[in-house]
Amino acid sequence: MASTVPTPPTPSSLFAAIDMGTNSFKMIIARAYPNGKFFTIDHLKEPVVLGRDTSSSTSNFRLSTHSEFRAVEALQRFQRVLESYKISKAQTRCVATAAVREAVNKWEFTEHVRERTGFEVEVLPGEEEARLMYLGLLQFLPIYDKQALGVDIGGGSTEFVIGKQGNVKFGASLKLGHVNLTQRFGNNDEEVPRMREYIRSVIQQSGLVENVKECGFEVASGSSGTIRAIEEAVSYGYSKARDNFDNVKVFGECNREWRLSREELGSAVERLCSGREREKLRKDRFFKRRSEFIVAGAVLLEEIFNALEIEKMEVSGYALAEGVVAETLTKVYDGYDLNANGRWRSVVQLAERFNNKRRMIAAAQCACIAKEIFEDLRRCNELAGNHVAESLGDKDMEYIEAACMLHNIGLFAGKKGFHKESYRIIMNGDSLHGYNTEEVKLIALLARYQRKKLPKFDHASFKEFSEEAKKKFRFLCAILRISVALWQHGSMICQEGENSYSCEGLKLAYRVLKDQNLLPSTVQPLAENSGEGLRQELEHFKMCYMVSVEKKMAGAS
Repeated sequence: MASTVPTPPTPSSLFAAIDMGTNSFKMIIARAYPNGKFFTIDHLKEPVVLGRDTSSSTSNFRLSTHSEFRAVEALQRFQRVLESYKISKAQTRCVATAAVREAVNKWEFTEHVRERTGFEVEVLPGEEEARLMYLGLLQFLPIYDKQALGVDIGGGSTEFVIGKQGNVKFGASLKLGHVNLTQRFGNNDEEVPRMREYIRSVIQQSGLVENVKECGFEVASGSSGTIRAIEEAVSYGYSKARDNFDNVKVFGECNREWRLSREELGSAVERLCSGREREKLRKDRFFKRRSEFIVAGAVLLEEIFNALEIEKMEVSGYALAEGVVAETLTKVYDGYDLNANGRWRSVVQLAERFNNKRRMIAAAQCACIAKEIFEDLRRCNELAGNHVAESLGDKDMEYIEAACMLHNIGLFAGKKGFHKESYRIIMNGDSLHGYNTEEVKLIALLARYQRKKLPKFDHASFKEFSEEAKKKFRFLCAILRISVALWQHGSMICQEGENSYSCEGLKLAYRVLKDQNLLPSTVQPLAENSGEGLRQELEHFKMCYMVSVEKKMAGAS
């Protein structure tokens, strides 16, 4: 049964998920927010390889004492990390997949693990593993509203799922994995034809093709380390005649697209199975620890492409562990939005497409400042008389964070008029997924008006906005403008390596929000010691947020 997690007492909390896979054990630690987003802040992996206990001569196997020792040792390392983060067992969910699922001594194994580590291991049925994998896909790829086929190649099994809007329509698990296929057929390239025949036979007997065709799918997506490794190899030119393919600098210059075509996959498989000694050395250098099992994984993926007639696959950086976190959060937070992370990923990907590392850091720091100001506004009792501030919700926070991340993407074309260029990219790029037309326009307009002239609401751009929406836009725009100005001011006075949170200008701005009675004496020294840009934005900020407070104070006197 799933772990029962209590509602956290703070706006954000840390959660952990452990995936005891056939090839490796993985643990992610995520910071979660009630609005439907979580961020992985730590990731650990241990190559336990429970699948080595399998035998090609029998379908039943036992997890050995040595495997149990390796498993406990890995989990104890995870346990020490959890303790350093002060994450309780109640906020940790530990799941096991194919190797443990198929072991005749699985209950004895999980009991020993519980006694030695304290982890309650949940052994997932294959269909449940497929469902959680689908939830993980939704956290990375913008496929929530599409009928999506998900494929996850593990060490002991491969999961297939078809879902839409978080609901699973079909799920299946086949006993085909890169570890058990390697155990059965070895690493001899001459055995690849026999491996292909075996894979085709298992797929045919399972009825998978018929079930998938009956459901249908709009997009194919893949997760797991094997699929990511193959996509990465294609992105980095592994299948091309490049002698310096293992040069890290060359890799870093590549623009990874997180997708894989049938033709690209075929080229990579052909190179992996060439049998030439030089290619084996290249494979070992590129895939490192995964090299032992990559041929079986690649051949299996190619057979899946052929059987299900997949021409292109979107590749996810998230998988089962992220799906476990997502499901946990749906039980912790009422109305948790499973689509929020997918939307946010599209924002980040658009920002990364046009920004270098330095501008990405600047955008992220502006988003942090804006988020803090936004949350402070909602907490201030003094603003109780301001109905617009009171109406700000989680979606509004999402809009302002997105606008902060994208406000400087126009700089790639030059500094002059870059805010207008940012607007054009957001409006015309068709890159923000999961947002409707009005939401995309709102984000674009926020990016457009983050500098220079303030918006005039009789402009044609705002004709579709209601009066209430215009008032809310004014508030959001003021937050964005003051955030950008504070970051620019703070970046001049902070020591190198400090976060923008510690900048004196930001501290003073928080005091403006949190201590309304000292507003005049607080704003004045900040204005006197800042540049003209920040001084103007502070006045605009005061105009938007403080009028109702001053009226209230005047009435009280």
